[in-house]
Amino acid sequence: MKKFLIPKPVPISVSPEPSLVTWQRLGESMRQKYEQPLHYLTQILLKQWDESRGNNEVMLRQPIGNVIDPSKAEASVWVIEQFNRQFASHHYIAKLWISDPKYRYFVDDLQNYSPS
Repeated sequence: MKKFLIPKPVPISVSPEPSLVTWQRLGESMRQKYEQPLHYLTQILLKQWDESRGNNEVMLRQPIGNVIDPSKAEASVWVIEQFNRQFASHHYIAKLWISDPKYRYFVDDLQNYSPS
């Protein structure tokens, strides 16, 4: 039987690295620093924000800290994370996972999961 993620509380204080270049790197930094993964929907949103910056080499090398204060960037991610943890339907997540080869195999495990 697989072990399922036990949710940890969202941190109160934030102190990001100022030199983070992308939203996804900010998310990865937060995952390492707070030792908890970000919600699947939060990760998708960070990826979309990076993609919205364009594929221009110059834009991708400019830190997001040039546009938004790093503390505000991290705080924004935590607000989104808290929303996703509280309100995202597991049925909606399962529908997204079915179309994502990286997560597809988790759907069967969730269908057979019964809390003890």
